[in-house]
Amino acid sequence: MKQAKSAAGGKDVSLMGGADVFRQALAGGLVNEIELHIVPMLFGAGTRLFDTLPSQIKLEPTRMLDTPLARHIAYRVVK
Repeated sequence: MKQAKSAAGGKDVSLMGGADVFRQALAGGLVNEIELHIVPMLFGAGTRLFDTLPSQIKLEPTRMLDTPLARHIAYRVVK
């Protein structure tokens, strides 16, 4: 994350990756907004996105869009 922010020259940085990387960034206070794209399909395995966090993190919904194939939800991380 530090390298990405440095390379971006002060601009916003998007984090895309697995659940473990996301949880570390969220726990470290590096995430300002979360966008979730939920599709109606269950794979039966994988790493849970919000399974273990070091403390409670408050989210404020900012927008939601329902489409025939997915629900798109954005949250601001309350700091």
